[in-house]
Amino acid sequence: MEILIDFPGGARVDAHFDGHTVKTDQPATGGGEDSAPTPFEVFLASIGACAGIYILGFCRQRNLPTEGIRILQRTRTNSDSGKLEKVEMEIQIPPSFPQQYHSALIRSAELCKVKKTLENPPQFAVTTRKVETS
Repeated sequence: MEILIDFPGGARVDAHFDGHTVKTDQPATGGGEDSAPTPFEVFLASIGACAGIYILGFCRQRNLPTEGIRILQRTRTNSDSGKLEKVEMEIQIPPSFPQQYHSALIRSAELCKVKKTLENPPQFAVTTRKVETS
């Protein structure tokens, strides 16, 4: 997969791939206009959204209703380093959701590809290359 990152102005940075654009910005305190989430906020949201895809798939396979199901994601950061220390997800389900599937929902969320990638991080290679602009 290729993702093209560009700089449309101000503190905005956009990512383009497969006909989609993910827009990011910085808050006013960081020199931006707060017109979009920060890249780190997009990253955090991808964790919960990925878990949601797996929960949605689980429910669809069993014809279980998804109405009223939500994920509340909380993050904990180290106060000294500012680094992310813990991601907590609470799958909120309506009272009518069958008890027999509660633990299976958790197992489904834990299959999330984003979570698995964080648990076994990839290597990074950053380089530069001169290109002609048109």
